[in-house]
Amino acid sequence: MGFLSGMDISGSALSAQRLRMDVIAENIANVETTRTEDGGPYRRKRVIMEPRNSDFAQVMENRVNGKEEGSVAGGVRVTEIAEDEAPFKLKYDPTHPDANEEGYVELPNVDVTQEMVDMISAYRSYQANVTAFNAYKDMAVRALEIGR
Repeated sequence: MGFLSGMDISGSALSAQRLRMDVIAENIANVETTRTEDGGPYRRKRVIMEPRNSDFAQVMENRVNGKEEGSVAGGVRVTEIAEDEAPFKLKYDPTHPDANEEGYVELPNVDVTQEMVDMISAYRSYQANVTAFNAYKDMAVRALEIGR
């Protein structure tokens, strides 16, 4: 494990949580969007993440063989931004320009309460990783001061 790998692990999580918060903000901003470029209402998006180098045995084998690539255990990466396939909400509003023949409008499948819970979770994860990053930085500085 390299000297800066702890910062790399926290940095990957910070980037992923920042992207997650951006996607959540986009979902909230489009909670009333009934018409998109793709046609139909806005569809909620979510960030899919997975651990980097999650196979511990492979990481150990790479380290034993002296390979730097794939030898960092930990961190996270975003694999995709997926659309939620949940059904759209229906609202009766025959005066709306996007209403169907029965007078119902399809609204996005975004639940603001769920988005706020997700935002708080992403924010707390971001805070925890900032704390871990700063703790690692402080330890590195103290280790360098020992050598004086």
